[in-house]
Amino acid sequence: MSASGERILALDLGAIRIGLAVSDELGWTAHGLPTLERVGPKKDIARLRDIVAQYQVQKLVVGLPRNMNGSLGPQANLVLEFIEQLKNKLRLDVIPWDERLTTQAAERVLLEADLSRAKRRKKVDQVAAVLILQGYLDSRRGSLQTASQPEA
Repeated sequence: MSASGERILALDLGAIRIGLAVSDELGWTAHGLPTLERVGPKKDIARLRDIVAQYQVQKLVVGLPRNMNGSLGPQANLVLEFIEQLKNKLRLDVIPWDERLTTQAAERVLLEADLSRAKRRKKVDQVAAVLILQGYLDSRRGSLQTASQPEA
């Protein structure tokens, strides 16, 4: 498990699909999971509950789309509403995480892998979730290292 003993699941919420990634037991790396097709909030949460149980997840990190100036737009408000539903139904900590440019970064990774447009479309949400989770894990590890450094 990670330094705090938590396995973490990341979500990249879209209108059509939910990209998923889970941390390894040490909390060092993010691994992509199969993308979910959205079918409605209740069914989406039920499927996420199954994934949480399967991977023994203790925390969720959800990509929060922000405008380039940091403000929240209409899509971010929908994500925040879904986060509240997740908190109420799954009884887990849910961390909103700035996902600015993750979809573009995921597209770039997939283009460099020379995948066709159809294959990129199937993988982009998963790769975006991996980037969201890896960013979160790296930031935690950095703050843990800073906290453990003796003062000069």
